Amino acid sequence: MNLQRKSDSINERTDRMSKRNSMTTLTRWVLRHKKLVVGLWLVLAIGGFAAIKPAGDALSTSFNIPGSEAFTANSRIAKIYGNGGDVAPIVAVVTLPRGSSVDSPGVGHELTAALAKVKTALPHARLASYASTHDRAFVSKDGRTTFALISIPALGGVNPGQSEARQAQAALAGIDVGGAPVRITGLDALRAAAADGNKGGGASLAIEALIAGGGALLVLAFVFASWMAIVPLLMAMVAIPTTFLLIWPLAAATDVSVIVKFLVALIGLAIAIDYALLVVVRWREERLRPGTSNEAAVIEAMQHAGRAVVFSGSTVGISLLALVVLPVPFLRSLGIAGMLIPLVSVAVAVTLLPVVLATIGPRLDRRHTGREDRVSSGWSAWARGIVRHRAVAAVTSMAILGALLVAASSIQLGNPRADSLAQSGTARVGLDQLIASGIGTGPLSPFESLIRSGDPEVVAHALAKVHGVQSAVAPADWRHQGTAVMTVIPTADGNSPEGRATLDRIRAATHNLPADVVTGGAAAQSADFLDSVYGNFPLVIALISALTFLLLARAFRSLILPLKAVLLNLLSVSAAWGLMVLVWQHGWGSHAIWGIEATGSINVEMPIVVFAFLFGISMDYQVFIISRMREAYDRTGSTDQAVVEGIGRTGRLVTSAALILGLAFVAMSAGPGTEAKMFATALGGGILLDATLIRGILAPALVALLGRWNWWLPRQSARLLRVEPSGVMPETEAVPQPA
Repeated sequence: MNLQRKSDSINERTDRMSKRNSMTTLTRWVLRHKKLVVGLWLVLAIGGFAAIKPAGDALSTSFNIPGSEAFTANSRIAKIYGNGGDVAPIVAVVTLPRGSSVDSPGVGHELTAALAKVKTALPHARLASYASTHDRAFVSKDGRTTFALISIPALGGVNPGQSEARQAQAALAGIDVGGAPVRITGLDALRAAAADGNKGGGASLAIEALIAGGGALLVLAFVFASWMAIVPLLMAMVAIPTTFLLIWPLAAATDVSVIVKFLVALIGLAIAIDYALLVVVRWREERLRPGTSNEAAVIEAMQHAGRAVVFSGSTVGISLLALVVLPVPFLRSLGIAGMLIPLVSVAVAVTLLPVVLATIGPRLDRRHTGREDRVSSGWSAWARGIVRHRAVAAVTSMAILGALLVAASSIQLGNPRADSLAQSGTARVGLDQLIASGIGTGPLSPFESLIRSGDPEVVAHALAKVHGVQSAVAPADWRHQGTAVMTVIPTADGNSPEGRATLDRIRAATHNLPADVVTGGAAAQSADFLDSVYGNFPLVIALISALTFLLLARAFRSLILPLKAVLLNLLSVSAAWGLMVLVWQHGWGSHAIWGIEATGSINVEMPIVVFAFLFGISMDYQVFIISRMREAYDRTGSTDQAVVEGIGRTGRLVTSAALILGLAFVAMSAGPGTEAKMFATALGGGILLDATLIRGILAPALVALLGRWNWWLPRQSARLLRVEPSGVMPETEAVPQPA
């Protein structure tokens, strides 16, 4: 009796709070002004479609880090010489037949003529070779293999240098030197070869979005079994162009990374659908209640599901906005512009969607029988099993996640190894020739030093003696405006840990020279990025975690639940990193699925971008599930029953939402480029891990283990959060069978 009275009291308090709830107020206003709401979103959507192209054109292709030594060197080199800097060089390679060498009669003349064709095709390039410098640094020890460095203008963008690599290949088509073909290789040439060799390599952003949208429609058709399946896609078709409309003036006022357009198209599609899916499922559930009108069902759905959407979108926005604390402009722009993705989707879900449900919703859903919206017997049975074996479930899932966490701890940051970028084509043949000759991959990722004062020959001679340096070349024709450019070729890949150690020694050596030297290049830019970003990364994690905790403490009226949610999300992101390390760095499946060898490292920007997006997106599922658990606990006073009902009500929803997001990233992984596939693997795999292993096993097991302490919110904390306190109450004993 006491427990029943407590439950009745809770219900009465909940009813009173519902009447004052701002979501209910907003929904009632929206339903009173349907034409205004629809007209406003129609105007925004039409304007958004018109803004997609100009917004895309206004996006920045710069990935620089102002204030770093590499930025200083690269920007000055690009300004003075019009090429080089933060773009890796194109490398021309020729291996002469046995019995010939670069000193054989006519070879030098033929090499000069061949490179002249490249210069004609790329008039703004800067070239250096054995033919122009007579420096043996360009020749293998046996004299048969030689290479030329072709520095091109740093245009930036998503696929920088690939067009120029193709032009250089076309210019040398059919050209022989000493009876051997000249081949073009280099990091960008290898990426171009990978794109050309990928059967889906021609897929544009629009096609990828169509693939993702088509997959989402199939999932939605299965979930709804009615024309209601088109409603979430309709919400996405409004949210995505509107997001572009808001990004356009932002991109005109400041630099916004070109990466944003891919995130808006794919992640925006998935998030908008997820939020609409949550609201529509709850609306259908409310319509099944006897005597409930359609408008009342809409209001009740928004009171619960709409509120969850607001908190979910806020957590995604917080995780992205936290990127602004990093001293990297393009990451800051990702944070600011990326924040608009969930916020616009939330706005559509809480304003336009209620109007659709209140007007044409019943007609679209008239074939629906209602059976999908009852508590899922399968998911309820699963949840009861978790509750009965809570300790075993927690330990088992933690063991699997712990293994992925160990894998994540072995991450090596840097650009992918050259031999992982393409497995065939002339660029790969050229790379193999460099490796077989003993020259190695150093010419593909050299360092470029700008000598602002001093003797270039003295500097080159000194740096050639630095440990880890294969050669240092300062051609006489690489001098302009009182400066000189010198290429320093490391023995190891400049993007590897050994290459970064060599860079540190090069910079230390220049400080002791009677010259003013700054060292840059694409590999140096990556090294400086690593130092700048990850030195501040703990601050980003702390900021996101603290803000998310406060937001969820208010949403769940608890201190334990939000703490658990934050810790599990950090574990989820770490598991995604571990998956990325296993698949790409160690090659467990990369070759079998994509035909790409182990990369040996992970792009320096990848972990932090994955963290920002995955932390927020995976929190959606936490909010969806815990909101239903909180609602069930307030009604019954039983944590075990709350777990069973929460999973029973949301298991199918979360699985469908994760599948839709997963399909979006499958579409991204079908495009060209190792980096895009890596990003898609981390986010898609991380979301599926989170929705199954963490939300399906570990999270409910921990809630069951913690029992009544889940709901603890002392009066002082509740006063600060401006919500009702939640004491530690006795638990009911039995878990009822699902309805």
